[in-house]
Amino acid sequence: MKNQMIASSFPRQAAVLILASALGLPAWAAKAPASSQSTSSISQQPSSQPSTYVPPPKEGFWGRLNPFARKKWVRRQLSPINGQLNELDQVNAQMAHRINDVNSRAQAGISKAQETADNANQSALAAGNQAQQANSTAEDASNTVKQLHTTVYGLDQYRQVSSFDIVFRGASPVLTATARQQLNSLAANITGRSGYILQIAAQSPAPGAYGIQISQRMAEAVERYLVTQHQIPIYRMHAVALGNAQSETDGTGQVRYSNVRVQLMENSLAAQDAASPQGTASLNGAERP
Repeated sequence: MKNQMIASSFPRQAAVLILASALGLPAWAAKAPASSQSTSSISQQPSSQPSTYVPPPKEGFWGRLNPFARKKWVRRQLSPINGQLNELDQVNAQMAHRINDVNSRAQAGISKAQETADNANQSALAAGNQAQQANSTAEDASNTVKQLHTTVYGLDQYRQVSSFDIVFRGASPVLTATARQQLNSLAANITGRSGYILQIAAQSPAPGAYGIQISQRMAEAVERYLVTQHQIPIYRMHAVALGNAQSETDGTGQVRYSNVRVQLMENSLAAQDAASPQGTASLNGAERP
């Protein structure tokens, strides 16, 4: 009976051993390469580095090829990788922020430099315009000074335009018809003009003070006629009584007859915009120089 019980339990124990060996064989096959690889890597490392024992990670019964792995186990395996990825994202974000900061500073510097260059260009243009205006003003001032100098210098510069003689009969200061015609022609030429004067020099052959008195009356007769008949301003006429003194000598060197010489003098500055008055004919029909 006892032998029968032993004989009946033996096949049952053999089946359990076979099943256990069948289940343990894959786990041993998975651990064997890992252990061989770790031993080979440890043997290949130089002897100078200290060797520390790193326990293998706990991989469960099925090893790395566990087809029934749980989510916790997967998360535990991926957690270091996710941490490294997050750290890499943070580094990338910091680098992007720094790049944007540098770019914004560079753009601000470029804008400021461009603004400074534009301001400098505008200042240079304004300075150039001011320099041109100053140069133009200086040239205008120089031209004005030259004109003033020419004007001042030419104020008392007169040139003779015409000259003629009015002949009187003896000592009488009465104007003849020919004398009035000569004065009328002169007045027609100088009316409305400017920049002229009339030099009137009266002569008489009478000697001494008597000749001066006669010549004075003849000069006054000429001035009176021009003022009363033609409204010639008095300040335009300058008369002198010479008597028998000679301003110009004839062939004998003596004054032979009573006459009044009228000379039209023109200031070229005062009459530069107007036509010059033309000389009138002298008594004999010829204009004296």
